[in-house]
Amino acid sequence: MTLVLLPGSGCTASLWAALTLDVETVTPVLQEPTLDGEVDRLLAVLPDRFALAGLSLGAIVAMALVRRAPERVTRLCLMSTNPYAPTPGQHEAWAAQREVLRTDGARTLQASLLPVLRSPGRTDLDEAVLAMADELGAETYAAQCRLQDTRVDERPGLAQVRVPTLVVAARDDRLCGVERHEEIASLVPGAELVVLEDCAHLSPLERPDELSAHLNRWLAPGR
Repeated sequence: MTLVLLPGSGCTASLWAALTLDVETVTPVLQEPTLDGEVDRLLAVLPDRFALAGLSLGAIVAMALVRRAPERVTRLCLMSTNPYAPTPGQHEAWAAQREVLRTDGARTLQASLLPVLRSPGRTDLDEAVLAMADELGAETYAAQCRLQDTRVDERPGLAQVRVPTLVVAARDDRLCGVERHEEIASLVPGAELVVLEDCAHLSPLERPDELSAHLNRWLAPGR
């Protein structure tokens, strides 16, 4: 089995580096400026069949991908995410972020987001989070902000999912609260909801061992 891991905005494959998983993984970085364009790109390069997991914007792309090509996806995991269409305030925020990227670069934007990306006591993660922005670069980061603008309401599609689905929330996530994940789990038939305690938005960095255990259980044959 191959597991495709899609990171959130401002993140690279390094997001998943601390996980210990029992299957082969593929870790693309999101780079297209539209949701449909990103799904098209991924479908063209990924294996015929795969398990699919995403965090934040990566999970939004995962929801769109399974909606577009359900026959390609064998399992689905959605982490720290949002199934809703964007609000006017979000569009304004992403435009402001693109301006920061244009004038000051990816590291400056990422540094401004640190308080909502990790728990207050996890400043030890700051350099790893900033390094992902450096690796990504301002141009790709800006494309991800534009991708956010093209999101749609994924809730109708979630009700059509028919594969084993794990929904992972973080108790202290200030960007994507637990209640959103409760709604996602209620929409997907048979979905399992896990809530990671003492954890903020970037759970693969804050709780890699606990998250790995949940993912390996979800990936186990026979589920």
